[in-house]
Amino acid sequence: MSHGRGKSDCCVVPEKLPNKAAGEIPAAAEAVEGRRQAKGNAVAAHMSRSSGREYDMGTALDGIRQTARGRPGAKFTTLMHHIYAVDRLRAAYLALERKAAAGVDGETWQSYGLDLEARLLDLSDRLARGAYRPQPVRRVYIDKADGSKRPLGVPALEDKLVQLATVEVLNAIYEQDFVGFSYGFRPGKSAHNALDAVSVGIERRKVNWILDADISKFYDTIEHDWLIRLIEHRVADTRVVRLIKKWLHAGVLEDGRLTQSEIGTVQGGSISPLLSNIYLHYAFDLWVKQWRARHAEGDMIVVRYADDWVAGFQYVRDAERFQREVTERLARFGLKLHERKTRLIEFGRFARENCRRRGRRKPHTFDFLGFTHCCGKTRKGRFAVLRVTSVKRMRAKLQAVKEQLRRRMHRTIAEQGRYLRAVVAGHVRYFGVPRNGARLGRFRGCIARLWYRTLRRRSQTSRLTLERMARLALHWLPPTHICHPYPDQRLIVTTQGRSRMR
Repeated sequence: MSHGRGKSDCCVVPEKLPNKAAGEIPAAAEAVEGRRQAKGNAVAAHMSRSSGREYDMGTALDGIRQTARGRPGAKFTTLMHHIYAVDRLRAAYLALERKAAAGVDGETWQSYGLDLEARLLDLSDRLARGAYRPQPVRRVYIDKADGSKRPLGVPALEDKLVQLATVEVLNAIYEQDFVGFSYGFRPGKSAHNALDAVSVGIERRKVNWILDADISKFYDTIEHDWLIRLIEHRVADTRVVRLIKKWLHAGVLEDGRLTQSEIGTVQGGSISPLLSNIYLHYAFDLWVKQWRARHAEGDMIVVRYADDWVAGFQYVRDAERFQREVTERLARFGLKLHERKTRLIEFGRFARENCRRRGRRKPHTFDFLGFTHCCGKTRKGRFAVLRVTSVKRMRAKLQAVKEQLRRRMHRTIAEQGRYLRAVVAGHVRYFGVPRNGARLGRFRGCIARLWYRTLRRRSQTSRLTLERMARLALHWLPPTHICHPYPDQRLIVTTQGRSRMR
């Protein structure tokens, strides 16, 4: 591989063994070694990018992408200099959330940027020398839709910055490896792409059974030993592997107490989604591709978003066998399916008629990424997957808004209105899919009623009338509308766009 300006200067570990020369002369044996870097790169690889060498971020990773795409078994041995490049660290800093909570160091985005260049140069130097040490992650909890608490970690700002740069470099490799039905936390893919794939797959393929599954406590049960072994399939740069180990062993700080574990990754860091995708790529995705090719007798679809996945089958015997064998497969990697959230249901174009024959009113529904999927019909009477806002998700959001309004009760109407406008607009941006207009209108109406009750409780002699409340709602709460196209339309555009880029 040539090492032009801006090209990747990564080496590739050879898999060919040395050839034996005739006469068993050791000196004549052909020693097959990895390609050395160009002379100029060999020196600069051990120097900080702050030394003045020009670094073109636009093309620096192109060589890695090409090698990863063309050689699926290649291992990359020189990646670290891409991570500690000052330009990449600066871009990672600018990509961080400005208002994100501070970690254990109390450093915010604004305070870190007061002397940004000097800090980036120091960080780059520490990464190059191996002197970088991540700090423990601060533990916080957020409410889930089912009423439980989800633990999240807040890394220190410098750790977020380095993790984001590492993710960008590793994505150049793994985006060439990840399978098409994996949608979670990947560049160019979103939750709506996964939802579209589920709808189109059920409507276009012969799907009669749905296995709705969820991996129980996935982020808390990832085994570090397995994760490192899986990463080393592609990454042979010991400094990058050591960097990932440092994050895994940094520990969690909660109530002044530091805890460390040999299993699990902390949700909230920039590196955690990529590590989870790598883990499930080898533990689940590749195995599913083989199982579908070898054992599936009928049509089969699979869509995975992080640890939530949905599988559709034409025959129930395929679905039952897959459920048994995928349970055994995940157990090998320390994972198990959630008993209450994993179920096999009849779903598809014939489900409604079969339910009527058995005396049931409606077929079962399943939830995926905040939407309840139902068996519906178009205006022309054809089968269609109806997606509506999950009742649990809507109830949890309304409860959170109610608590926020209680805290903001005595603020001005303008302040409350701006907050509620952002809530309704954000809800519409995500849940504004075709055939979900009724649920969107219901959500907006519930927000207006909560606001009305809050304003009435500000005074015992409140004179707020329904007519004035209607004017306030009309002014501050944006109207609901469908802002997403139909699944088949967006899926075709996305697929064609990717094929052109390739």
